[in-house]
Amino acid sequence: MPTNMHPTKPDGGEPGERAESSISELSREFDVTPRAIRFYEDQGLLAPRRDGQRRIYTARDRTRLKLTLRGKRLGLTLGEIRELIDMYETGRDERPQLERFLAILAQHRDALEQQREDIEAQLSEINVFEKRCRQRLSEQVRQQQRPVPRRARA
Repeated sequence: MPTNMHPTKPDGGEPGERAESSISELSREFDVTPRAIRFYEDQGLLAPRRDGQRRIYTARDRTRLKLTLRGKRLGLTLGEIRELIDMYETGRDERPQLERFLAILAQHRDALEQQREDIEAQLSEINVFEKRCRQRLSEQVRQQQRPVPRRARA
């Protein structure tokens, strides 16, 4: 993500931040399952070091996880998140990344606005059918409450 979207950089961490973390520590800190973290690793978003079977996550991985979760909250796909994170390198011009981020945000805004229009149309239809059903129900209740005419006896 663009640097103005986060206080940390994908290639390092915040000052005073723990240098290494286990998967369970990251899981607790970010309130995600270890399985989700392993999935993000499989998707190329995280690249922990290995010590035998143990994964060791660096400050860089921690920051990438933080950015991944922020991107997910914005509705970005993992591919879009990876693209944006990978575009960022310390000392490089951020303009391409910022322009791409704006383009992705515009696409998501358009999709959300279309979804909102679709939802509004569906809600309007529901209101129409609900009104019709209530009217018919009311008519049936009135008909049942009318006294039944008695036949005259001859």
